Amino acid sequence: MLSRESSQPLTEQLAQRFVTRMRDQLLVSGARLPSVRQCAQMHGVSASTVVAAYDWLVAQGWVEARPNRGFFVRDRVQRTPSTSLAVEGLVPSPPPVNAASLIRGMFHQPSAEPQPGMGVFPPDWLDADFLSAALRKVVASPALRESSLRYGEPQGDSGLREILSAKLSSLGLHATPGQLITTVGATHALDIISRTLLRPGDCVMVEEPGWAIEFARLQNLGVRILPVPRLEIGPDLDVVERYAQLHAPKMMVSVSVLHNPTGYGLSLPCAHQLVNLAHRYNFHVVEDDTYGHMAPSHAVRLSVLDGLQKTIYVSGYAKILAPSWRVGYLAAPADLKDAFLDTKLLSTLTTPVLFEKALALCLEQGAIRRHTERLSQLLDVARSRSVKLALAHGCQFVAAPQGLFGWVDVGVDTDLLALRMHDVGYLLAPGSLFHADRRPGSLMRVNFASTQDDKFWRALAKTRQALL
Repeated sequence: MLSRESSQPLTEQLAQRFVTRMRDQLLVSGARLPSVRQCAQMHGVSASTVVAAYDWLVAQGWVEARPNRGFFVRDRVQRTPSTSLAVEGLVPSPPPVNAASLIRGMFHQPSAEPQPGMGVFPPDWLDADFLSAALRKVVASPALRESSLRYGEPQGDSGLREILSAKLSSLGLHATPGQLITTVGATHALDIISRTLLRPGDCVMVEEPGWAIEFARLQNLGVRILPVPRLEIGPDLDVVERYAQLHAPKMMVSVSVLHNPTGYGLSLPCAHQLVNLAHRYNFHVVEDDTYGHMAPSHAVRLSVLDGLQKTIYVSGYAKILAPSWRVGYLAAPADLKDAFLDTKLLSTLTTPVLFEKALALCLEQGAIRRHTERLSQLLDVARSRSVKLALAHGCQFVAAPQGLFGWVDVGVDTDLLALRMHDVGYLLAPGSLFHADRRPGSLMRVNFASTQDDKFWRALAKTRQALL
């Protein structure tokens, strides 16, 4: 809090507070600062103090003033601070913005409380003895001791790829082990695909709302993002076709099952039409099935319908095992496999043999299946409780609650709400994170597994009321 007893003027204290938040990436590129009136109320200062602090931030290049809209955090590369206006004692500029900057704050927990904005399961849900047992067994293997002295297989452990191929076949997706490439998590798979198929200036369609890091990652590659509204039955196909006709996009990124953040699925008619559009206009659809482990096996998937012709399938196990188990993979059309493999070799050479062999053992013995079933049961209970609490505290779901995430309307600007809630120990995921242009609004994503405590919803209701 600002101190009137400090020798530092209130204007400097307030500016210092915002610079610190930008340095720590708690206020990221494109985020909107509170209005002058709201900021004055939040900190118990006069409007003139806020105006002076904001004017300094503008002069130093930290924020920009947009007519009739307010003040917004600028990209680091656009900042050109004026040293003649520097305020003594302020922290230095943060490092350059990179592809992870929009979500870096998601991993900076303000307290030990469960964090509604996080995208993972609680650690105690993931504490499974079978992981340790599998690692011990693999480490004790003479074959591993011998293989650890050499690079692993470029495409990934052959045993794991054979098991993954069989698993995909059970979903109706027929991909040979030779079409599979293991990666350091699903995000790495998406990056390999993007770096192989795209060049700066190319157009890419991405569902909106969508995954925050995907927008940031693609922007970092210098491509042009074409946002496609995500409907309950799938992406808006009219928008997809118009983009295809006008911009000749090279690629589209889509989530068919348990879409993040809405939880939407994909209807069979929509899937057929999207595959037809991909063939007609010659673009690839990258299907991110990261959360598919928690969905029914009969859920509609584009890659199953298309047979990996214009589709590329991506998944991984970090979400359901542990964030540190960075094992992902992609299933590629036969004519793209070698190009993807070259990109992987240039970035990581090979992937960790230890985790891949341990994962293969867990899959082979059925441990992953049993673990996933247990997670699903825990999540069903958590979701039911979280939905009841949200509704009881005046929130509304704009999409039917399913999967790990809820897409909630809280009735106030969630960028501002996130700032206020951070001060009382909670990390939120405001809706602006899930749009390419970072536009503010009243929506936010909640993690059902982390929002079962009435204490959080009471704090949110109290904070929201103060903003009305």
